[in-house]
This record gives sequence, structure tokens and C-alpha cells, in this order.
Amino acid sequence: MRIGLIGQPNCGKSTLFNQVAGYKAETGNFSGTTVTFTESKVRLLGDVVDVVDLPGTYTLAGTNPAEREVIKYLRSNEVDVVVNVLDASNLAHGLTMTVELMELAVPMVIALNMMDEADRLGIHIDVEKLANFLGIPVIPMIASKGRGIQPLFVKAYKTGQKKAIPNYSEFSQDIERALVILENELKDVKSYLNPRALAIKLVEGDKEILEDITQQLPNISADLKDVQDSLYHQRGRTMDWIITGERSNLADQISGTVTIRGKRKITFRDKLDDILLHPVFGYLALIIIMYIFFQTVYSVGGWIEAPLMSLFEQFEGWVLSLFNGSQNFLPRIIVGLIQGVSGGVAIVLPYLVPFLIGLGLLEDIGYLPRIAFLMDALMHKLGLHGKSIVPFILGFGCNVPAIMSTRILEDKRERFISAALSTMVPCAARLSVVFGLVAFYLGPVLALGIYLFNLFVIAVTAKLLSRIVPETSPGLILEMPVYRVPTARTVFNKAWWRIREFIVEAWPLLILGSAILAVLNFFDVAYYLNAIIRPISWILGLPSEVGVPLIFGVLRKELSLVMLGQALGSMDFAQVLSPVQMITYAVFVVFYIPCLATMMVITKELGNKAMWYITGLTVLIATTASLFARGVAEIIF
Repeated sequence: MRIGLIGQPNCGKSTLFNQVAGYKAETGNFSGTTVTFTESKVRLLGDVVDVVDLPGTYTLAGTNPAEREVIKYLRSNEVDVVVNVLDASNLAHGLTMTVELMELAVPMVIALNMMDEADRLGIHIDVEKLANFLGIPVIPMIASKGRGIQPLFVKAYKTGQKKAIPNYSEFSQDIERALVILENELKDVKSYLNPRALAIKLVEGDKEILEDITQQLPNISADLKDVQDSLYHQRGRTMDWIITGERSNLADQISGTVTIRGKRKITFRDKLDDILLHPVFGYLALIIIMYIFFQTVYSVGGWIEAPLMSLFEQFEGWVLSLFNGSQNFLPRIIVGLIQGVSGGVAIVLPYLVPFLIGLGLLEDIGYLPRIAFLMDALMHKLGLHGKSIVPFILGFGCNVPAIMSTRILEDKRERFISAALSTMVPCAARLSVVFGLVAFYLGPVLALGIYLFNLFVIAVTAKLLSRIVPETSPGLILEMPVYRVPTARTVFNKAWWRIREFIVEAWPLLILGSAILAVLNFFDVAYYLNAIIRPISWILGLPSEVGVPLIFGVLRKELSLVMLGQALGSMDFAQVLSPVQMITYAVFVVFYIPCLATMMVITKELGNKAMWYITGLTVLIATTASLFARGVAEIIF
């Protein structure tokens, strides 16, 4: 059996999924698309079922690839039952999607999440009445605390076995009459939608579905136009507005019937936004929060890195003593492998772990959307849509999901510019370079300075790109989630999921790359690879040996730091690089060519041509920004 989870953003759907999946999940693509879903196997009632976390979406209107693929997936034979996750504190808003799901005629269960938040707001929901009204099982729950999860999945399992299909909600009489006319014509049409859902999509004006149906029923276009013209004449609005309004009215009626509003409990969390979203104090708070974040990551990482590096240096010395200090092939390879291991353990992980834990805290608390709100005005001044901040926020964890998230932007221009800028956002791998090279040797203030300089360069680049392709950006409507107290289990599991990606994917590359570099150095091949990058390294005033680490850094950014130490002959960078060179190198790594995985995703999302444009742009920007950083650093030092 396969259970699909669907819900609007910030409803707690992914929290529910992670509670049952335990962060042991696989990410896949819908067939023939780049739209992703996450899937995990769960043992339930003596059976093993598949649980699928579908992309969060506000509607199923099919206005973007994610929505359309979700509709197809839900109507396929692969899904036995759908769990519609609703935010109990904002019931009417979530029920609009419930009404749409009922139109699809699939077995369904309602997961009424965040009951604690509803209680805090003085909202009391008659769960039994809601279930009777919808004709769908409704299970109250608090996913973040693990309450109600077992009853939910037991009910979903039994509903899937029975194949219990809910009754659809009826619209106003004039719309129902129009739908009946179209349903009769569509009853023999082959489609992944049932005749009623198909009729609704056609009335709404879904062009892709209309093209498909016209091939089977050439006369449907004329009949559809008559229906749409008649309704427009009666209502004075386009059909998409009319259908959306009908769903909203139904949702409001249901919510009003089952909800009793009591006195809201004003808490510290309610007053917090008066400061954090203030037009002046909000930005000041943002700077303070980010400084504390960086200082904490630096302190933890620095405290761990120094003794571990000392330990590995002693181990390297002991290994070389076994070969009487020989610099032959075998000892070089062994030392190269040790340096690959030590790079991951002593340089990357000490900073990556606290960074990802801190990022998870900010995400689960609900502060990241507030950063998006604060930055919206700035994004418009740069000529971009406020929603463009979403890829930037995701980019701090990894640039790959950041590029994939650009599909929420409807305009091709916006997608290209946002993707180009997202590749320059300092992901966790790049920040490990900044922390391990600049923060550790020169202090966290300079590391924060590079971080702020990165944002400044992104802003300047955005302004230039938006002027090259000018266009007015529409406003941003952003749902602000409530502040929540994150659970330690959720935060650490989320961090572990991302750390595991480094351990499984990046660390083997670090070790292999270090061994390959040892071979290249032994046969003097590294000299020729360094020569390829020499024009850039010479302009930036860097040692010629940085070429190989930069080339391997395209595979994974962590390689550009770990292999740097090996290429220069010491993992104590203070002995082989000046402060100016540390800053220049770190700035170049932050901006230059996206990693291989990011380049592949850009190709999938935007095409091969866009990928090469973005790659060339990042090299140009990295060189320019590094020259500027070098000049400033020479003044300081």
C-alpha cells in the first residue's frame, strides 16, 4: 500500500513525514520530470507500506509543473489513500485544497495538525462534526510532538483497504448545471481525471488539459466557450476566479460551522514579531542573530579543529617514521589518504555540524520566512520578485534544492536570474571553507565580513542582471508561520540527514581526491593542472599550487580546502598562506564555478545553455570580487 501526504506549505506535512520515516528516506522524480518527492517504507499493522511526501502546494490548479504532477500522481493507481494535512489554526485556508482533493475522487483522510497552536489562539474545532460534514475521517494531531500519528496512519491504512471515496462538495446551481453538461460529453474521454474533475479543470481554463481533450473531442472547445461566456455574463468574472471563489466559500462555510473562537492567549511569541519584523529593529535583530550564529559556529568549530588537527599531524608523523621519512610512492599515497580523512574529520565536520544544527533551529523556529519578509523590499529594489528569496534561503544549506526551488517562479527571466544568484549563495560546503580558513586563523568577524560581502556582491549582480533584462516584478504574498519551539530530535535528525549526505557523497571524494593529488604530485602532473589555473591565481596573488584544489573543488567545494593543505604541504595554513591570500582564496571559492551536482540541476531546470552562461558568470564575478577583497585585505593587513 502507498500513502500520499499532501498539504499546503507550513502545515507540518514534512514534520509528519519525518516522524514516521525517521529521516530514512529516498528522494525521487516523477517520471520524465525534475519535480521531486520523498518516499520511505514504514511498518504498519504487520504490513510494510510506502509513505510519499508530495511537494507542498497551495492549490491543485496546475499552474506549475509541481501542481500538475501531484494531480497525476494522486489519480494514478500508485496511491491507495491520501492524507491531507491541515493546519488547525488556519482551517478555512487549508480546506480550500481539501475541496479540490475531494473533486479528484480518491480515498482520503484528514490529518488535523497543530491542535496545540489552535488551542493557543482560542480556536476550538468540533472534529466529529467536521468529519461528518466532509464524509472523511478526521484525526486531530500534533506532529511535532508525535501525538495522533499512530491513529492517523491506522485510519489511513483501513481507508485505503476499503477504497472509500469521499463525496464531492457541490458548487452553486448555475455552475453545477454547466458542469453536468460538460460531464455528459466527457464521460467516454480517456484521461487521468474523472469526468467531473475534468469538467472543472476545463471550466477553470486549464489550457494543457483542453489541448489534450480537443484531440479526442474536437467540438468541446465551442461548447466550453458557450458555458464560460454564459457564466461570465451572469457573474461578471473570469472562470478561474469564479471556481476559486466557490471553493473558498465552501471552505469558509465548513470552517464556520465546525469552529468556535474563544479568547486568544497573547504570549511572548505574539509580541516577538513587533521587534523582529520592525522596519528598523528587524534588520538590526537580523544582523545580531546572524552574528551570534557565526560566532557560535566558529567557537564550536575552532574548539574542535585545533586538537583534532594536532592529533592527525602526530599520526602522519608516526606513519612516515615507519618508512624512515621516505618520500616514495607508497608513503605519499598513505599520507594523502590520511589527509583526506583528517580534512573531513578535523576541518569540515567541526564547522558543518554546528552550522546545520543552527540552520535547522532557525528553520524550525520559523525565523527563515521572516528573513524573506524583511528582504522582500530589498529584492524589489534589485528588480526581483520577493519569492526569489526562497531559493536564496535554501541555498545556505545546499545550492541544489535552491536551484530546484526556482520552479515556484512563473517567469522564465526570474528563474534564470534567481538560479544564477542562488549559485553564489554560500552553501554549507563553502562556509566550511570560510570557517576553516578565515574564521579559524583570522577570527569570526572577518568571516562574517566575507559573508556580508557575498550578499553585497549578489545584490549588485542582481541589479545588473535585472537592468540587462528589465521587467517589473510583482509583489509578494507570504504566509508567516507561527513561532514554534523546535524539538531536539527533529533538529538533530534534520542535521544528521544533511551531514550524512556529506559523509556518504563528499567524504569519499575528499579521500580519493587527496590520494589522486598525491599521485599527481609524485609524477609532477599537478604542475600542468596548476598551469591551467595559473592566469587566475597569478592575478589574485595566490600560490600556483592552488590550481588543483580549485579544479577538484568543482566536484565538491570541501575539496578546495582539504586539498589546499595537501597541495601546499601543510594543513597549518598560517604557515603557507598570508592573511591576504587566505581572504582572497576564500572569497574566490565562495563565488566561482558551481559544484558538479548544481551544474547538473541547472541543466535539467533551465537547459545546457543557461548552465554555461551561469558558470562563466560566476568565474567572472569570483575573479572581480576576489581582486576587490584582496585590495581591502592589503589595506587591513
